[in-house]
Amino acid sequence: MLMHHANPSTASAARTATPPSTHDPIGGPDFWALEPGVTFLNHGAFGSCPRPVLEHQHNLQLRIERQPVRFFVDEYEALWDGARTDLARFLGARAENLVFLRNTTEGINILLRAFPLRPDDEILVTNHEYNACRNAVDRTAAERNARVRVASIPFPLPRPETAVECILEAVTERTRLALLDHVTSPTGLVFPLETLIPELRRRGVEVIVDGAHAPGLIPTRLDALDCLGYAGNCHKWLCAPKGAAFLHVRPDFQARVQPLITSHGANSTRTDRSRYLLEFAWMGTMDPTAWLCVPEAIRQVGSLLPGGWPAIQQRNRTLALEIRNRLCELFEIPPPAPDSMLAAMAAIPLPPDRQSGIGRIRNGLDPLRDHLWQRHRIEVPVFPWPQPPARVLRVSLHLYNTPEDGHRLLAALREWRENGCPS
Repeated sequence: MLMHHANPSTASAARTATPPSTHDPIGGPDFWALEPGVTFLNHGAFGSCPRPVLEHQHNLQLRIERQPVRFFVDEYEALWDGARTDLARFLGARAENLVFLRNTTEGINILLRAFPLRPDDEILVTNHEYNACRNAVDRTAAERNARVRVASIPFPLPRPETAVECILEAVTERTRLALLDHVTSPTGLVFPLETLIPELRRRGVEVIVDGAHAPGLIPTRLDALDCLGYAGNCHKWLCAPKGAAFLHVRPDFQARVQPLITSHGANSTRTDRSRYLLEFAWMGTMDPTAWLCVPEAIRQVGSLLPGGWPAIQQRNRTLALEIRNRLCELFEIPPPAPDSMLAAMAAIPLPPDRQSGIGRIRNGLDPLRDHLWQRHRIEVPVFPWPQPPARVLRVSLHLYNTPEDGHRLLAALREWRENGCPS
């Protein structure tokens, strides 16, 4: 299985005989394409694709251009099937239930459109939902005369059970569908879906999952979750090229699901595969190489530690918790979430801007985020949440990060505080 084994003949030269400590950058500048001199603590935004994977993508693009008709007519479907099979194996799923998309937001839109809502039915979301997907929920509800019900989960969060209680208490007799994060974007919380999904289904509520951050960040077993649909990104923690994402749909719901683009598969007479696969395999001419590079990204990144992906996830989580705890010490606050609910992405609440009393936004950036970038070349998100003046700072890490990155962030924040939190 890809998540446990790497091909030794093609493993990166950065791989060592013994597991490196959290103090060692894994891969080095020849592996990662990140700009030198930047302290990059925002992997969760768009990921970072390694140079070997980008080279693999370029070679695939050249292969297309050498003979485009041969590629798309004779070669593409087998490559698409192979890439889906490898990704499904990594995610604990069956390939016939999984297709590629461009991003998670596309997948959530597809699932929402497919679900048969009636007037006054409720869609349940949490206050931690990603804005783009919340917009899709609001639009779907408005078009169907349905309602949106919000489960408010506090942050700081005292214990994992609180999230479960808040979500289940928000269910009413009108609730028919829930959109839940696997890992929340603003706060980095890993929701206990293994508990939530069965409980919601017992109450007659189907669940679709916004899994944008989960693949590669945490162990993910899609078939075991048994949700209606799951959309996730491959360009974040799996480090595939941008535009690589997937949709996983439970077999009993696949007949209702259609891509946002109607193309040749809609009236295909083929009987060797499902309508679901036929429609999603071809949505018009496009560059499919980001999808086809997903197995290479899984292999390349997974080869960087002898323990493969489980060791990578543990290493990154350990480092993120270390930095989170030091940030809490700096701001003299307790950890805002239980360690058990975090992976390699963690957020802390920040005080408001001392000069104005609110977390002001300038040129689309929080002034602290702007300060950290302009003065220190530290890339880390600071944003208002759940609404101004409250705001959070979020760190998200991968193998190129080291404790020294945390030291630089802490030093910059200490300077900022000592200077009166200037904007």
